[in-house]
Parts: sequence; structure tokens; C-alpha cells
Amino acid sequence: MAVDSFDEECDYLFKAVLVGDSGVGKSNLLSRFAKDEFHLDSKPTIGVEFAYRNIRVGGKLIKAQIWDTAGQERFRAITSSYYRGALGALLVYDITRRATFESLRKWLVELREQGSSDMVIVLVGNKCDLENSREINQEDGQSLAELEGISFLETSAKENLNVEEAFLQMITKIHRAVSQKALEAKAINGGRLSHTSSLQGRKEIIHIDEVTATKHTSTCCLH
Repeated sequence: MAVDSFDEECDYLFKAVLVGDSGVGKSNLLSRFAKDEFHLDSKPTIGVEFAYRNIRVGGKLIKAQIWDTAGQERFRAITSSYYRGALGALLVYDITRRATFESLRKWLVELREQGSSDMVIVLVGNKCDLENSREINQEDGQSLAELEGISFLETSAKENLNVEEAFLQMITKIHRAVSQKALEAKAINGGRLSHTSSLQGRKEIIHIDEVTATKHTSTCCLH
């Protein structure tokens, strides 16, 4: 693991969002991934927060910009615009609260209506450290993921279990999709990689100054 300058020129800037009901642990998943921190007394997110982390995938330096959206219904109108430009999403539920699992179809509809048609979605069953309070079997999460054609894994932000894997799985799949699009665009252009396609991973994500959000920054870079 090496530290890169946060301002180092990246090959890609990927925007992704965390979605799911309030209290499922989205903020702690992001805090664990970006800063390796966990706060047992974390308060509900109001509106939107975001964090950065630099990661190396396939020899490319990727700046992952992860947006943490409020799960409360009263903030839905505020946060719907934040799906714009998102290439991936972690869809999170709490394995100890069945209601959060039953809300997943609603969130999937919203993701597919507000986000891009080829958005990478990873289903995450969080708080798997609370095994004695489990209400959702791992098989139920896996079955839903297979039905919807998305990836799935269980995590614990508290115990730092599979948190890194969940984000890296999403980011790696985004990178694969963006690289494929760039190759297709290059073929269409007779071997010339167009400026538009080469910036596809970042073109729609230059609007950060237009929104109000709390930013957390990490310069950790994986190899």
C-alpha cells in the first residue's frame, strides 16, 4: 500500500453513490473505506456527503468519488439529482432489519430511473457482525442479487469485514466497463481514441462546486 499525492493526475474519476434506508450503515461503510474509521454513535446523514480515495486498478490510477445519500424519505427530493453522472452504486441493507431488505426493490427502481442504464450495482448486506440479531439470511441476499443481475456480499463496517472488497468490486467493474467503451469508441474512430471517450469516466463529474456537501478526503492508494 502506497500513498500518492491527492492532487496527482488520475487516469479516471469515477463517481459512485451509496443508497439504502436510513440507519443501514452507509456512512460508516464510507468512513471505513475512505479513512479506516468507524463511529458507533454516527448520526443520520442530512442531504449528501462525499469522500475521495485514490485506487490503482489494472495499472490505472482511479480517483473514486463516493457520495453518501440520506436514506430518510424527506430528503429524497434533495438527493435525486446526485445520481447524475454516477457510474456505480452500493445498495445497502441491514441484515438485522427486514424492513430495510424489503425496501431494496424501491431503491433499485430509483437507481435505474435516476442513474444510467449501465450503472454498476453491488448489493451489500451490512452489519453481519450482529449474527445473533440476523433477520435476513445470506441466501436471501444472494437470491435477490442473482434475480436482479447484480453482485452481492455481506459486510461489517464495525469489524472491517468485506468493506474494501465491496468498494473495489464496484470500482473494478466500472473500470472494466469504461475501458470497454473506450475500446469500442476507438474501433469506431478507426483506431483513434477520441477525446470524448478517453474522458468518459470523468466528463460528467465536474459539477462538484455546484452542490453543497461535506467532503472527506483520503489519499490512500491500493496497488
